Amino acid sequence: QVQLVESGGGAVQAGGSLTLSCVAAGTIFRNSIDTMGWYRQAPGKQRELVAAIGSSGINYADSVKGRFTVSRDNAKNTVDLQMNNLKPEDTAIYYCNAILVVSTIERGRQETTYWGQGTQVTVSS
Repeated sequence: QVQLVESGGGAVQAGGSLTLSCVAAGTIFRNSIDTMGWYRQAPGKQRELVAAIGSSGINYADSVKGRFTVSRDNAKNTVDLQMNNLKPEDTAIYYCNAILVVSTIERGRQETTYWGQGTQVTVSS
């Protein structure tokens, strides 16, 4: 089983910065984490992708491009999200996400998605 443990949320004023960190722990085969990233969900809205790094490259939501930077350490199974110039509309619960891929002869390619428990980010105007 894999657990994603997040840290770094909090409350800041508009224009401020925060860094979110996430570490994947548990039974993780080497190089089996295909994608790691961050999603967020604001009250009354659907969960949306913020930023992710995977085999397909690095993806950012249009709303955070130029302000947020996602980085990953494959050796440590961690992913960070540096958030600068935060805006009130960035207020949400941020969730770490990881997609693990394991290929075996018996079962073929198996993809499993994991989520962290979420960390609150609040930006005041």
